[in-house]
Amino acid sequence: MSAHEKISLDAGDIKILRELQRDSSRPVAEIAKAVNMSQTPCWRRIKRMKEAGVIKATVAILDREMLGLDFVSYAFVKLSMPSRANMELFDRMVRSWPEIVFCERVTGAVDYMIKVVVEDMRAYDDFLRFRLLDSELVSDVQSRIVVATTKDSTELPLPVE
Repeated sequence: MSAHEKISLDAGDIKILRELQRDSSRPVAEIAKAVNMSQTPCWRRIKRMKEAGVIKATVAILDREMLGLDFVSYAFVKLSMPSRANMELFDRMVRSWPEIVFCERVTGAVDYMIKVVVEDMRAYDDFLRFRLLDSELVSDVQSRIVVATTKDSTELPLPVE
């Protein structure tokens, strides 16, 4: 199966994915019970969806504030020259910076939207000056500082049965 090729999912698969999105650390037996399925078929479905790439990873979701990462900003980045080579170079730079937890190439007046998570305003200023703006690839950055988070979810909106 090629990258991003859609896989056929039935209602049972969707139920399993919904449960895994809520808490994938639970034993398969518990997930199977929650979706009204026996353990072995549930395990097989999970395995198939992992192999197909529907389930990309199983991770721990950390509480950033408990870890002292109290500052979040969205930065809108404009490249000096938005060529394919520069975009690929910027993509590689972004992947190497742990402060950037989210990055998407967007349309409009800017080229990228990034989410930056750091300890405080000083750390963000250092990130801007010594990483982002230090690159000749970047011509402009507009920051939007997060003052409150209303919703922060990793759950995708799966079809309703």
